[in-house]
Amino acid sequence: MLEAFLTALSVVFVAELGDKSQLLTLTFAARYRARPVLIGLVIATATLMAVSVGVGALAGAALPERPLQLVAGVVFLGFAVWTLRDDDADDDADADDDDATPARSPVATVAAAFALSELGDKTMLATITLASTRPSLGVWAGATLGMVAANALALLVGDRLAARVPERTMRWAAAGLFAVFGVLLLLGVG
Repeated sequence: MLEAFLTALSVVFVAELGDKSQLLTLTFAARYRARPVLIGLVIATATLMAVSVGVGALAGAALPERPLQLVAGVVFLGFAVWTLRDDDADDDADADDDDATPARSPVATVAAAFALSELGDKTMLATITLASTRPSLGVWAGATLGMVAANALALLVGDRLAARVPERTMRWAAAGLFAVFGVLLLLGVG
C-alpha cells in the first residue's frame, strides 16, 4: 500500500504542476480567502479521486475523455459569463452595501469549478490507471494529497497576489481564464 501511495502522490503532484487547475486555484485564491478555497479544493479532490479509484478498481478502464471535455468546456464558458455578471452585481451592491450578502458559498463554487476542470483530466485518468493495478486506499490517499499539495502552491501565490491586485482586475482575469479553458476544452486541448 505504501508503494501505491508514493506512486500516486508523485505521479499526480508532477502532473498537476502547471495544469489548468493550478491556474484556477490561483484565480480563486486571489478572489476568496485561502481557507474556503482550500476546503473546496480538498472536497473536490477527495471526491474525484474516490470516483477515479472506484472506476479503476472496478473496471480498470478509462472514462470517455472527449464527452467530459465538451461538458466541462461549456460549463467553463458559463463560469466566464457568471464571473462577469458578478462584476455587475458588485457594482450594484456598492450602492447599497448594507444588505450585501454573498448569494453562494465560495467553498461550493471552488469545489464545483475544480471538479469540472478535472473531469477527464490526465490526473483523473492516471489515478484510474494506477487504481486498476494497485491498492485502492493507497492510490486514493496519494492522488488526493498530490493534487492538494500541487494546488496549495497556487493557493499561496494567489493569496499573495490578492493583496496587490484590485478585485475587479482579478475578476476580469478570472473570466478570461475560464473562457480560455472553456475554448481549449471544446477544442480538445488540455
